[in-house]
Amino acid sequence: MNPPPTLKGSHLRTYNTIFQHPITHNLDWREVHSMFKHLGEVTDESNGNLKLTRNGQTLILHRPNTKDVANSDEVMSLRHFLEKSETIPAKVEAKDGHWLLLIDHHEARIFHSEIHGGLPHKILPEEYSQHTRDSADVSRGKEKPDATSFFKPVADALHGAGQILVFGSGTGTSSEMTQFTQWLKFHHPELASRIVGSVVIEGQHFSDDQLLAKAREFYAAASQTKTDGADQAAPAITIKT
Repeated sequence: MNPPPTLKGSHLRTYNTIFQHPITHNLDWREVHSMFKHLGEVTDESNGNLKLTRNGQTLILHRPNTKDVANSDEVMSLRHFLEKSETIPAKVEAKDGHWLLLIDHHEARIFHSEIHGGLPHKILPEEYSQHTRDSADVSRGKEKPDATSFFKPVADALHGAGQILVFGSGTGTSSEMTQFTQWLKFHHPELASRIVGSVVIEGQHFSDDQLLAKAREFYAAASQTKTDGADQAAPAITIKT
């Protein structure tokens, strides 16, 4: 990806390092902070994390334990954030927008379902980011993110959403999807009222394009149901790999 023409010197080197192949493990945290202050808006949060904002897009970057951003997932999140925030997105009226939220213990991904090939806005749980992905507890789904540190940024990112479809796995208390929707009803009831359906995803092998295709199918079916004059909500769906 071509860097913005305004980047020079150390900022340009940092930008190119983010897009380096293979993924670098020597990306200096302070250089990332400095580059994004030049490209957009940076907010230093009380917990040490950075809130990056650029062209209407937002990313929470968790402060590493060392001077470098060594976590490959964080580097990829920076790369995707730079790609999708390169231009100001066309405005979509909230009342007409169809959104998709995929949420589990590992992360939340937020899509505009109308945008083909669009990159999701990713939010990682603060506690999960402090563990490696091969942690036995995480792989067994035992590592539970704190509701406030995880759910609040997700709710903030959905603030301008129209209709929201939620994808998740598991049931009951083991389902982050269920926990999030219950939290949202208590803390943000107006936003919770925009959720039009929840879908159980069994398996972890869907690409972003496949998830968006499923979301568009759901919205198309819901639209047809409304056209036919039916009042009942669309039935719950389980998608299996």
